Amino acid sequence: MNNHTNESVALKFERRKARKASLFEKSLVRTAGKQAIAMLKPWIMARNPVMFITEVGAILTTIVLIKDVVQGSSGTFYTLAVTVILWLTVLFANFAEALAEARGKAQANTLKQTRSKTLARRLVNGTDEQVSSDELREGDVVLVVAGEIIPSDGEVIEGAASVDESAITGESAPVVREAGGDRSGVTGGTRVLSDQIKIRITAGAGESFLDRMIALVEGAVRQKTPNELALTVTLAGLTLAFLMVTGALWPIGRYFDVDLPIPTLIALLVCLIPTTIGALLAAIGLAGMDRALSANVLAKSGKAVELAGDIDTLLLDKTGTITMGDRQATEYHPLPGVTKEQLAEAAMCASFGDQTPEGKSIVRLGEEILGPGAPEEAPQAKLIPFTAQTRLSGLDFPDGRSFRKGASDAVCAYIREQNTIIPEEIKGLVDDVARQGSTPIVVAEGNKMLGVVALSDVLKPGIRDRFERLRAMGLRVVMVTGDNPLTAAAIAEQAGVDDYIAEAKPEDKLEYIRKEQRAGRLIAMMGDGTNDAPALAQADIGIAMNSGTQAAKEAGNMVDLDSDPTKLIEVIEIGKQLLMTRGSLTTFSIANDVAKYFAIIPAMFVLAIPQLAALNIMGLATPQSAILSALIFNAIIIPLLIPIALKGVKYRPMGADSILRRNVFVYGLGGIITPFIGIKLIDMLLSITGLL
Repeated sequence: MNNHTNESVALKFERRKARKASLFEKSLVRTAGKQAIAMLKPWIMARNPVMFITEVGAILTTIVLIKDVVQGSSGTFYTLAVTVILWLTVLFANFAEALAEARGKAQANTLKQTRSKTLARRLVNGTDEQVSSDELREGDVVLVVAGEIIPSDGEVIEGAASVDESAITGESAPVVREAGGDRSGVTGGTRVLSDQIKIRITAGAGESFLDRMIALVEGAVRQKTPNELALTVTLAGLTLAFLMVTGALWPIGRYFDVDLPIPTLIALLVCLIPTTIGALLAAIGLAGMDRALSANVLAKSGKAVELAGDIDTLLLDKTGTITMGDRQATEYHPLPGVTKEQLAEAAMCASFGDQTPEGKSIVRLGEEILGPGAPEEAPQAKLIPFTAQTRLSGLDFPDGRSFRKGASDAVCAYIREQNTIIPEEIKGLVDDVARQGSTPIVVAEGNKMLGVVALSDVLKPGIRDRFERLRAMGLRVVMVTGDNPLTAAAIAEQAGVDDYIAEAKPEDKLEYIRKEQRAGRLIAMMGDGTNDAPALAQADIGIAMNSGTQAAKEAGNMVDLDSDPTKLIEVIEIGKQLLMTRGSLTTFSIANDVAKYFAIIPAMFVLAIPQLAALNIMGLATPQSAILSALIFNAIIIPLLIPIALKGVKYRPMGADSILRRNVFVYGLGGIITPFIGIKLIDMLLSITGLL
């Protein structure tokens, strides 16, 4: 047992260590360096129009260089310098993207330690056989006992056990997984610590949650977000415009008897097009997913991370999300004329078909009250299982006796179907229990109501403070619950949410999200149950709890590995940080281009048009020196900005106007001043060395 615990702690330590690794750790740099060269293939570079044009320019200058060397041209050194710098610019751009991918793969390698080819006890015709986990198929049933690793993703169909999920979530505290309810989902690679459980496999070979998680972390299926696509189109348009402008300079130069060599024109083009943001754009998107994983949130696409920055409404399922989700029967409240023992017996009978934790707690409470006289399940009776749609369960005996228990409105509807009047006292009991923040469960025998069972739950620690932070970020928090309005109102007030939806069925959640989306709002939904799956799939961002069912995790586009309902704060901050980072570096890149334009153009034509000397405010030595200085600065600024692209600019809660002003004054002004200083210093060094 201690060995298993030590292994989990070691895995947890390795994951934390991988997350906090230095940006430029030697192993990551080596991997990224090799990948940067491998990415020089034209069909790979074509995904980034800006850097593709830069690579084409590098190829053309290489051809010119070979020609100059063969002919012994006097401009060979200049052409060599331009060629080398262009190739370095392309490599630096590839390096930024490769480094972001390498960091993701480093995290994936630590996750792979949790996936091993373990033996599984597959149950066939009542007996178990030892098979490799790779041989398991969807629908197989396996038995996992204490100390063994769960071989693949699945749903607990029998039993309950304490499970160590630290290898996945990084948290050492074990969790309980049991059949029925919303805590039945288990993940391959986690370890059973106590008892034993039967699991129905829900994933085929290579299709487990952990397999998909590793693939996603490695960036294998990363898609560009809408904003990223829009920015790519904008950059492509700017590149095309500057390509036309640069192409027009050659005939203009001929008109003024100025010879503009091909390397000079290509260098000018590369300096003017937005190479800085073009080089860093992919790295920013990859880093967003990487930062989400560092917060223990698995994002299935970059789009989900980016959209998080624009979310304005959050829907939270109450049980297991806002509350601890461990509702227990705490008290029986019989109607006048009904004894507590009668109510307890009826509630137990009605709960035999309810395998949720709540249903089991009603049975346990009844056993405590009735002792040896507690009823037992009758094989000949018909069980009415609890479902999210009916919101009641029951038991029908062959002799005609029937028992029902469930939400007050569901049981009342059942009684009305039998043409029976609802006793007025039941409403008072339901309201009293609900006002205390407990969930009232009404019990009936035949067409007669007997009383109410109180289910009590508690809020998760610190939930109210977290909701206040969300509200400060401009989000509206809405609680969704199947409880009656009074209970929902009591919990909503305790938690501090903005609104609530009571007695909600799965279709009600779905319709609410669609209504909000039709109004132009972006919706995030957090849930853990199978009944949350439709809403998770419909929401702009669906965040499923890792402790929830497989259906919920499949439906969401994010999975919170910590099962923390307030994790959306981190997700939103990461999304906003991604958008702010892209905006800041885009502003810096465009400002750079403006500065380089005024630095280069006057120097290029000053010999033919002496009046342009007035515009050479930087006093650059020669046209060749001006070109090379700008080109060198253009190349070295890319690796200098890689840390900002990967870590992101510091997030501060502020409005769009404040962000725009900050970008203009910090990154815009900085983007203009920095090139003037950098290019001038490089020009002075080139002049001192006498190379040009």
